[in-house]
Amino acid sequence: MLENIEVKTRFLETNMEAINSAAVTLVKAALRGNKILICGNGGSAADAQHLAAELIAKLKYRRRALPALALTTDTSVITALANDDGFDQVFVRQVEAFGQEKDILIGISTSGNSINILKAVEQAKKQGLYTIILTGKNGGAMKEAGDLVILVPSDNTQRIQECHITVGHILCDIVEQAVYHSE
Repeated sequence: MLENIEVKTRFLETNMEAINSAAVTLVKAALRGNKILICGNGGSAADAQHLAAELIAKLKYRRRALPALALTTDTSVITALANDDGFDQVFVRQVEAFGQEKDILIGISTSGNSINILKAVEQAKKQGLYTIILTGKNGGAMKEAGDLVILVPSDNTQRIQECHITVGHILCDIVEQAVYHSE
């Protein structure tokens, strides 16, 4: 339990500026009607789905749905792409299909080295999307790939994932309040 508290404390102390910047970017995108695409593998895929649900359904307030899409949910698309093009392409092609200029791509990877997410970030940048990376450990290859990187200072995967969902809830809360109070 103490490790959890220590990691979250260090995480928040070292990332407040990045979290604020991500919140401002997401609020602006939401108010413009831009989409938020989210991807991750394993537990991070579950986090992507969780955050998309919070944005579409609600966190606290009944309000208009915000356009968010977890790129982890369509098993037919994922398995077709993995089978035909390789697992490293499962998010790239979805970004190509759904991403538009000024949309946001949030890539979640505890290691920062998930090739399929790195490639999705590259595709997003080609299409003019803003990229936010949630990662941990030393940030891996994604530390330099995203427009904004939020890094959990831990090597413990479960602590990293706990911080990712915490920051996801913080961001959803800020976006929801901004949209709710602007209507």
